[in-house]
Amino acid sequence: MTENVGKKNARLARILLLVAVGMFGFGYALVPIYDVLCEWKWIERDRPDAIKQVPVAAYAVDLNREITVEFITTLNESTPMDFHAEQKQLKVHPGEYHTVNFFAKNKTNKVLVARAIASFSPAVTSRYFEKTQCFCFSEQTFQAKEAKTMPMRFVINPELPESYKTITLSYTFFDNTENSVTK
Repeated sequence: MTENVGKKNARLARILLLVAVGMFGFGYALVPIYDVLCEWKWIERDRPDAIKQVPVAAYAVDLNREITVEFITTLNESTPMDFHAEQKQLKVHPGEYHTVNFFAKNKTNKVLVARAIASFSPAVTSRYFEKTQCFCFSEQTFQAKEAKTMPMRFVINPELPESYKTITLSYTFFDNTENSVTK
């Protein structure tokens, strides 16, 4: 009987080891999977090599439609800053240009270089959300305890399908001081 229990324990140990190895492999594969999704534009990501900056274009404003744009701001857990949008949401007509200010403050006593990454929900709306000016286009350098007001100017292309009534734009600031090209 103890031999049977020993075999069961050994089998359970092998299964648990395989699960642990599988979990590690999955976690390791998440970064390349995320990068593939970003390249497919399922997730909007403003990187220096793929900035979605557009020239100012004249659109006919669609006064018959109103889109709610929500602004969410977050910080990577290791980013010592305060960061928030001037407005939590804004109602806009497609084709109208708007500027929203974002505020950020370095909470440390040293120079901080940070980068904001944007994402949209629903993700498909990112191709209709056109930024003409944004702090997310480049790294932001903050001196010790410095606070900044950073504008983001945008327009929603009137070709946005009518089924979309709300767009959520989320910015996450990351501390990029160690990896900065501006050091």
